[in-house]
Amino acid sequence: MVSKRLIREAGHRRKFLAIIDDTPECERAVAYAARRAQATSGALVLLFVIEPGDFQHWLGVEQIMREESTATANAALDTHATKVRETVGIEPELVVREGASADEIHKLIEEDQDIAILVLAAGSSKEGPGPLVSSIAGKTAAFPIPVTVVPQNLSDEEIESLA
Repeated sequence: MVSKRLIREAGHRRKFLAIIDDTPECERAVAYAARRAQATSGALVLLFVIEPGDFQHWLGVEQIMREESTATANAALDTHATKVRETVGIEPELVVREGASADEIHKLIEEDQDIAILVLAAGSSKEGPGPLVSSIAGKTAAFPIPVTVVPQNLSDEEIESLA
């Protein structure tokens, strides 16, 4: 169960959440979420989740690997944020979390009661639509807010006309 959303109360506005990862379709989700935020006078949250399984080494090595992963996450977020600023003119909120993706998405949704829509993009590769979209279809990560799934093959013009 999700906590009450606050978007209808004074001082709050609907936030669209897009997940930043290394999948090629991620950019389409960000583009759509940014356009929807702009069109509805909402806000955009970009989340990068660092998977914890990579840090099972000696303490010194673990710390270096964690710092490198954090730097990679911040660089990816900055790249997408810059594009959003330049194309849509809004300032996204940037969040880095460490843990299992679905768990961290759930936690962020619960903590930020203005997040009302999760935007994902479906990949078009033969491996399937992508891990998060697949998890929704399999109900293993059913999210407590509406999820919009954007096809990877939509152009910027098509996204703009749909959002």
